[in-house]
Amino acid sequence: MIKTISSTQNVLVKQLVVLKEKSRERKKQGLFVLEGKRELSLAIKGGYTVKSLLFFPDLFSTSEAKALGQYGIEIIEISKEVFTKLAHRETTEGVIAVVKAKNHHLEDLKLQTKNPLILVAEAPEKPGNIGALLRTADAADVDAVIIANPKSDLYNPNIIRSSVGCVFSSQIALASTEEAIDYLKHYNFNIFSAILQESEPYHHQDYTQPTAIVVGTEASGLSQEWRRAATKNIHIPMQGQIDSMNVSVAAGILIFEAKRQRDFK
Repeated sequence: MIKTISSTQNVLVKQLVVLKEKSRERKKQGLFVLEGKRELSLAIKGGYTVKSLLFFPDLFSTSEAKALGQYGIEIIEISKEVFTKLAHRETTEGVIAVVKAKNHHLEDLKLQTKNPLILVAEAPEKPGNIGALLRTADAADVDAVIIANPKSDLYNPNIIRSSVGCVFSSQIALASTEEAIDYLKHYNFNIFSAILQESEPYHHQDYTQPTAIVVGTEASGLSQEWRRAATKNIHIPMQGQIDSMNVSVAAGILIFEAKRQRDFK
């Protein structure tokens, strides 16, 4: 049975606007809103529970919507006015979903290999940077991402959009810096902290053992805790006039060097 909503004054529509815009409401309800076919597909594949699916039939067919009913999802057809009200971007492909959030505890990480590679990002704030980091992690197929001292809600629509749904394709844990360090040391990870001072070039290191690559923000870098906890502090030799680069670019260079070494081990 497909429900229909045509008015922007509908109670559910108003609730979803608040859910989309307010981090506090997302945390309170344990729900978030996503948009787009690829994002929806990745969320389902990633084991997320989709509560409701709202579709605009001019862009997303009724048959496509009905096919998703097999997952026990409430299916709702919406008018153009409602779709315009709820859509965060123009190219949403006519589908919006209400999804149950995950907890992202460190202890819930399931590392499937004996030689895992983990990306740690400390205190990233900009949704675009977080999304780019998650895309990098997905591209390298790292075993997990740990966000230490998180400053942004992982289900911020801008993070979902900038990650192109990769927020759903990687194992992600949220923790304090202290908790993250304790976890990595408990499982005998080599910790490589990207720090300019008192560090060695990244390409002189061995990443073929269980490895955590840790990056900080461009503005303040990593905290002293990561400097002290590191197996090695590392840097990317810079050949231009500045001494830093975008955090997702730096993470990509470091992660793919680790992948290169593992491929040729």
